[in-house]
Amino acid sequence: MPTLNVDGETLHYAETGAGSPTLVLIHGAGGDHGTWTPQLAGLADAARVVAVDLPGHGGSPGDGCRSVPAYAAVVARTIAALGTGPVVLGGHSMGGAITQTVALTSPALLRAIALVGTGARLRVLPKFFELAERDYGAGVDLMNGHAWAPASSAALKAGGRRAMGATPAAVTIGDFTACDTFDVMPRLGDIRLPTLVIVGEDDQLTPPKYAEYLAEKIVGAGLVRIPGAGHYVSLERPDEVNRAIRAFLAGLSA
Repeated sequence: MPTLNVDGETLHYAETGAGSPTLVLIHGAGGDHGTWTPQLAGLADAARVVAVDLPGHGGSPGDGCRSVPAYAAVVARTIAALGTGPVVLGGHSMGGAITQTVALTSPALLRAIALVGTGARLRVLPKFFELAERDYGAGVDLMNGHAWAPASSAALKAGGRRAMGATPAAVTIGDFTACDTFDVMPRLGDIRLPTLVIVGEDDQLTPPKYAEYLAEKIVGAGLVRIPGAGHYVSLERPDEVNRAIRAFLAGLSA
């Protein structure tokens, strides 16, 4: 995988496609760029697609961050380091929180945003922290058990468990700490960028009402609800997600 040097930190990323626009994708808590594998494959003809491993995740070394603004600062510097001008920034779950924060703090870096399986506030099940501090695997099992639609395959669920299990416990706990303190509900009206909101109708972690709130409060935002998908909608229903993002990108060009 290629790397970027971002203020002395090495960040790994996966890249497909070429040209304009550049679509930068940010994974969620305890994850890595693999969340976006179907988008890297399926949108390469529509954009330059860059899926980043945040510090401490996937191929990127480091200890991670414990707040969304700290991760947003890393992502803002990453966008600048890519050197492509304003990008379309997309984020899943915690990545969606990061995306909203960059939209509020550094809008000049962005052409548009896509918010996938996320909300303007992300409270975390208290039991996760209780479990994960003493038995990380049990904490992972708890979150993974809520992350998928009933219709999703055992292979997808097992893959999700492996991906989070491979992230160091301290990094994942830091991620969920960041999520638990995130709240931009009063500030959504300040986002003045074209916005796409995507949610799985069976999402238990960031349910459809979260997406509806985002779409209501961000001026001009579009909402796509995808049946038969849970929290990891990009993996569970990749064709539908790719169609929604492709249409969104085409609308920007138009």
